[in-house]
Amino acid sequence: MAIIEKIFELMNQQGITQYRLAKNLGISGGHLGDWKKGKSRPTIDNLIKIADYFDVSVDYLLGRTENPKINL
Repeated sequence: MAIIEKIFELMNQQGITQYRLAKNLGISGGHLGDWKKGKSRPTIDNLIKIADYFDVSVDYLLGRTENPKINL
């Protein structure tokens, strides 16, 4: 599953809109739209913000693990 698919899956699971996620992360809604359309990808900084927001690991978002929990 692609990064953006995981992000939108997490949004759907938690009932979070694109607008709300963008506002809470301090990014533009246009960025999310561009990611969804495949025009661009999230930066590392934005991936970290998204992982922190959803309390999942960056590795999960990148598809390196199917376990969303952060292993410390």
